[in-house]
Amino acid sequence: MNYVIIGNSTAAVGCIEGIRSVDPQGPITVISDEPYAAYSRPLISYLLYGSTTEEKMRIRPDDFYEKMKVKTFLGKEAVRVDSGRKAVALDSGESIPFDRLLIATGSRPFVPPMRGLDKVGKRFSFLTLDDAKALESALTPQSRVLIVGAGLIGLKCAEGIRGRVGSITVVDLADRILPSILDEAGSEMVKKHIEQNGIKFLLGDSVAEFEENRARLKSGGTVDFDVLVVAVGVRPNTELAAEAGCEVGRGVAIDEASATSVPGIYAAGDCCECRDITTGQRRVLAILPNAYLQGETAGVNMAGGEKSFANAVPMNAIGFFGLHVLTAGSYDGEEIVETKPGVYKKLIVRDHLLKGFILIGEIARAGIYTSLIREQTPLDTVDFELLKQKPQLMAFTAERRAVKLGGAK
Repeated sequence: MNYVIIGNSTAAVGCIEGIRSVDPQGPITVISDEPYAAYSRPLISYLLYGSTTEEKMRIRPDDFYEKMKVKTFLGKEAVRVDSGRKAVALDSGESIPFDRLLIATGSRPFVPPMRGLDKVGKRFSFLTLDDAKALESALTPQSRVLIVGAGLIGLKCAEGIRGRVGSITVVDLADRILPSILDEAGSEMVKKHIEQNGIKFLLGDSVAEFEENRARLKSGGTVDFDVLVVAVGVRPNTELAAEAGCEVGRGVAIDEASATSVPGIYAAGDCCECRDITTGQRRVLAILPNAYLQGETAGVNMAGGEKSFANAVPMNAIGFFGLHVLTAGSYDGEEIVETKPGVYKKLIVRDHLLKGFILIGEIARAGIYTSLIREQTPLDTVDFELLKQKPQLMAFTAERRAVKLGGAK
């Protein structure tokens, strides 16, 4: 069996390890338009912050490809998948045959039409290692940085560069930060914390027009800047899959085996859409754990084994200037909220199941909540009152929990 993987991030690593768990010898070829060994993209902000290095960003050791008997085509782009001939065409003119193919092409920055954007000389995205290197080369201690987008990418960029620039202003059309993962109360708490670290927000506003070093806002205000970062969002890279005949919605449609609608072609990671168990709907869940598990599932099945991944959950584990934030699932249901200084906790319950949560400032043992969501555990089968207060005690027997609760009085 001849295996080919397009892409070289978390999903690709999962696929390689999945294949090798079943087939120790079959040839594996990895194609990536990036020239680097697999690295963790969320760490690019920490690279600029100075808390990690390129070497530490790698997902696996230097000898990973050699040990796994993987041939790599790094810095080369796959431009076409011929599902009939079972071959991948590269921009170099080479053609790579396959028996089983994984499409793990990830996503790309979404840059909406903005008047005058072409006039801005120092304009950057913030998604890849090369993006981070290019941005870093443009920064000075006096740089005035404008970030368009108050989502995860824009805010992590702000944190990563804060100590090396003069000022940072973040503009977003939404009326709060991180609107896709936080409610109003959680958003306001995180916003205040980020503002205390020198970041300025202009929310509920947008850029009407750019000049070379000035943004004119729809509200009538202006922001002068030296460096612009556009972090409005991302779009799944689905073109290769669509041209190969795969079913594509917002992402490449896959089943629980990570298989596409075309026999022999699988997909995984940020380019895909799958069923979100907390809502029952198909959606793109662009997070690392799902990417790895989808890739591993694909690899096992590509090699003739049997594996399914049917409990995908939207999750985010992030931090800003020392404040930790963890979210998961959906927020449609009964809300159980607890607040205290520096801490915000919301659990969402529907149909006697835990469907989602928001944890800010105190995230210990959040994995227990995540497990309840993934496994769809009926809450009447666990001590949910205890779970709400002390989830860590669920790891112990009822007798030991009683002892620990008694000792804590």
